[in-house]
Order: sequence, then structure tokens, then C-alpha cells
Amino acid sequence: MGVVGPPPPGPDHVVNVRTLWAGGAASAVVAALVAIIGVIVCRDVLGLEMVPPPLLPIGWSLTVEYAVTSAFLALGATGLAHVLTLTTPRPEAFFTWIVGLATVVGVALSLAGAGTGAARFATALVDLVIGLCILALVRSVLVRATDYVLPGPWRAPEGYGPVTPPPDVR
Repeated sequence: MGVVGPPPPGPDHVVNVRTLWAGGAASAVVAALVAIIGVIVCRDVLGLEMVPPPLLPIGWSLTVEYAVTSAFLALGATGLAHVLTLTTPRPEAFFTWIVGLATVVGVALSLAGAGTGAARFATALVDLVIGLCILALVRSVLVRATDYVLPGPWRAPEGYGPVTPPPDVR
């Protein structure tokens, strides 16, 4: 039987930080736009008064507060993705669970708020769409910005010698 050796001395994945944070910033813009569209559709098109969920007190209207909070949540999700990539073995799985459960909490808080049933449902629906938007976009950026490397002896590229093709088998 073989003996389990120590883990390889190199990283098993490398993060392209520039790609991760640029994608996170773009995700923040999209999340803010989703919030703006959600408020416009619920309030102005459907005529529903939305139940304000816990929002950052920045701005002068529900629309601005919703957009700014959504953008900050997307940037926070990017920071979470970055930390998970540096510290956990399967960052995509942990990221999906954490953001998914946080989205469920946001939806539940909106449904438990004060107001009419239609207003609570409309707010919960907007929260769900924002959460799924952040989850999908930041997770896809995380996957794109992470390169997995094979364990083994680390040598410079010239240290491997010439590559010979396999023999021609006919």
C-alpha cells in the first residue's frame, strides 16, 4: 500500500485579481440597474408601494438607496469570492451557498416586513432577482478569473525539455 505524502508545495489555483474585480465592478453596475428597473416596474408600472427592505441610507429616494445597496452587495460578493478563492478548496461551491442563503434571507426579510401582501411580494421578488443576478454574475467572473494548476515539481518552462509527439501507430 502507498503512503500519503504531504500536500504539494505550490498553489492549486491562481486568481487573476484584475479580472475578478473588474468583473465585480461590472456586476455592481448591473445589480444597480436591476434594482432601478425593479423599483420602476413595481412602483410606476404596477402601482405597488414597495416595502423598503434594509437599505443603506444613501440618497434621497427608494430607487437610489436600492441601487446603491445592490451595487455594494455585488462588491461585497466580489470580496467574498476573492477571500474564498484564497482560503478554501472549492471556492465556487462555498460562494454559491453563501450568496444563495443570503438571498433567501433578503427575500424572507422582505416577506416578513410590514405592508400589504402585494407590496411585500413585489419587494421580495425584486430582492430575489437582484440576489440571483449577483450570484450568477460574480460566480461566472470567479470561475473565469481562477486558473487551476496541477500539483507537481515546479520548474521553469525551459526545464521540461522538448516535447516529442507520440509514435505513429497504424
